[in-house]
Amino acid sequence: MMKILVVGAGGREHALCWKFKESEKATKIFCADGNAGTSEFAERVPIKPDNVEKLADFAAENEINLTFVGGETSLALGIVDEFEKRNLKIIGASRRAARLEASKSFAKDFMARHNIPTARYETATSAGQATDILRSGKFGDENSAVVVKADGLAAGKGVVVATNRKEAEQAINELENTVGKAAVEKIVLEECLFGREVSLLMFADGEHYALMPPVRDHKRIYENDLGANTGGMGTITDENLLSENESAAIVEEIIKPTLKGCLAENFPFRGILFLGLMMTEDGAKVLEYNVRFGDPETQAIMVLLKTDLVEICEAMLNQTLGKLSIEWHSGNSACVVLASRGYPNKAETGDIIYGLDKSSKDVKVFHAGTAKDANGNYITSGGRVLGVTANGETLDEAIEKAYQAVEEINWNGMQFRRDIGK
Repeated sequence: MMKILVVGAGGREHALCWKFKESEKATKIFCADGNAGTSEFAERVPIKPDNVEKLADFAAENEINLTFVGGETSLALGIVDEFEKRNLKIIGASRRAARLEASKSFAKDFMARHNIPTARYETATSAGQATDILRSGKFGDENSAVVVKADGLAAGKGVVVATNRKEAEQAINELENTVGKAAVEKIVLEECLFGREVSLLMFADGEHYALMPPVRDHKRIYENDLGANTGGMGTITDENLLSENESAAIVEEIIKPTLKGCLAENFPFRGILFLGLMMTEDGAKVLEYNVRFGDPETQAIMVLLKTDLVEICEAMLNQTLGKLSIEWHSGNSACVVLASRGYPNKAETGDIIYGLDKSSKDVKVFHAGTAKDANGNYITSGGRVLGVTANGETLDEAIEKAYQAVEEINWNGMQFRRDIGK
């Protein structure tokens, strides 16, 4: 029997705590530092996810059998290395492997070294150099679209798809104010790819992998994909997002070379690998790597997972993932994110959330930015507040269930997209 620690505070971590709670192998679950919703399944630990040494101390002192890392910041800071140094069992990418997400330029150079299909790119070490590269014509004329990326971690807000050179130059000049100085020590410029965007996640044990259902994220704040990029306003899983031939090509051209490349460069990838893909006329190309579960992708994936998550974690730790048959519920799923007024800029918080007690058993409401006030009411405490998640035999059924549940919930200034999965 196991004591489990989940590291993180978002909707992703609430979904993971819920799924671990379903396991007969789990006796006690902790979440550091969690939110008001994780308290339903886990004991909250008042340690921030970036306090790596204190988390390792807690795991050692409390004889934690398994730690699962939710977010990228902890991984980039080397939480896995610290835990493994102390012989503590943990699921996540090592600090070296986490560079695939923590540095866009490292990831692009890695893809180039291992012939992994991706967009053409250039890396600049200053805003001035990035502007010079644009004006050199390497990414087309002044009317050409170009993608501007902060090199470092930026909570999903470090990418701007500029429709022309003027917008791209403006994005370069504003990037530091948006994501902070550390994230823009380098700036990556990419050709703009066109096609169908799909996310494909997998469990990995260093050599073997097991795919999850393909997901589509809805990044922009407003309907019809308008407005600023966010951490994600909703997701769907849909078995029709990728054909068998497309999936087979992704395995051969992207997944196998990525895992072999990690091995060859002496950082075997263990944990959750997330491929952001663009399905172009020339096939799948990698937009980005993430080295952990996405949020809100996790919510949509967890409601479909049939196999015990603890068993999957044990297989990853023992490098026996290739022998484990992971089962999924039939059908598809949808997650609709409810956000505070002001998000993705300065979000208004402290509003009482009404209607949480009215959601049906068929729907999971995963908390992200929530807290409790002195009277025990759930209140908003962040930008993205809730992820209303449902599954169904068809995608339409899942979407309908999720939106029916959304109609029961409200607070002052609540905003959400009405076109998730449409």
